[in-house]
Amino acid sequence: MKTKKQPNILLTGTPGVGKTTLGKELAQRTGLTYVNIGDLAQEGQLFDGYDDEYQCPILDEDRVVDELDEKMSEGGVIVDYHGCDLFPERWFDIVFVLRTDNTQLYTRLEARGYTGKKLQDNVQCEIFQTIYEEAMEAYSKEIVHQLPSNTPEDMEHNLEQIVHWTEQWMKDHN
Repeated sequence: MKTKKQPNILLTGTPGVGKTTLGKELAQRTGLTYVNIGDLAQEGQLFDGYDDEYQCPILDEDRVVDELDEKMSEGGVIVDYHGCDLFPERWFDIVFVLRTDNTQLYTRLEARGYTGKKLQDNVQCEIFQTIYEEAMEAYSKEIVHQLPSNTPEDMEHNLEQIVHWTEQWMKDHN
């Protein structure tokens, strides 16, 4: 396997915590490639049915992994998705789990049109740290980090931290 010149980063967390905003801005500042798994699945029709309860398509995880595998082995990719245990551990050099205050998350999801069970389940997912625990089980604990994502200041601080980490990684590996 060839050596990557740039790191792969996973941004994960409950829907509504700010992964997409952070990921797009991070890609601009670092030159890494931003991949939103929802968009990738939509473009390639990487679905395996439809979930009537949550009113959304069901991701075909195997096809998503196959679609991305070569790109991930080259490095330099920021992956944005609300799940994390479907991705191979070897893909990522660091995993950031964004966390948001429940009241704020509720408001953000409501503004997106989430209602009923979908809204409640996503807020509960955040309360119970479901994504963080998933990440801790799926990846080496040393590479999993939680970041607060409540305010524009949090976002800016997170960007600075991740840009600094990325620059350091490239110095250490090139």
